[in-house]
Amino acid sequence: MNRNGSKAAAPAPRGTSAGFSDDAVQALSASFTRLLADTFALYIKTKNFHWHVSGPHFRDYHLLLDDQGEQIFAMTDAIAERVRKVGGTTIRSIGHIARCQRVRDNDEADVRPADMLEELRKDNEFLLASMREAHALCDSKGDLAGASLLENWIDEGEQRVWFLFETTRHNG
Repeated sequence: MNRNGSKAAAPAPRGTSAGFSDDAVQALSASFTRLLADTFALYIKTKNFHWHVSGPHFRDYHLLLDDQGEQIFAMTDAIAERVRKVGGTTIRSIGHIARCQRVRDNDEADVRPADMLEELRKDNEFLLASMREAHALCDSKGDLAGASLLENWIDEGEQRVWFLFETTRHNG
């Protein structure tokens, strides 16, 4: 109700500089924020395994995980900036990441190298599925730039999964 007792009109959507509706801003921001949290979690796990891998294939695994960690980390800034460009807000702290992440941490003191690579393969597959869901959302909300970014990251993710798969495949 306004001052004269009549019903007040609903506020008009505020929009954004990119022209997205409030609904689109909320949906896209939430999706990309979850993706960002998972990307940070996967980056830390990849680096954890990079630092702690050992055994006869140490050098190969160490370098593979270093390369993959760099690729994963390179996504983080662009994801966060996409949220801001569409008009939302995103991750603010490590605690916020922990509340949003779906990729689980691995705090074990001793993980066999084959188990490390298998876990990372599964986590990268999960991240791929999340990116594909985010891509579908971008399509439905008209976020062409977000979809374009995701297409490149999906290709990179497929390569990470492929490398992890082939590295651990048993030849019989």
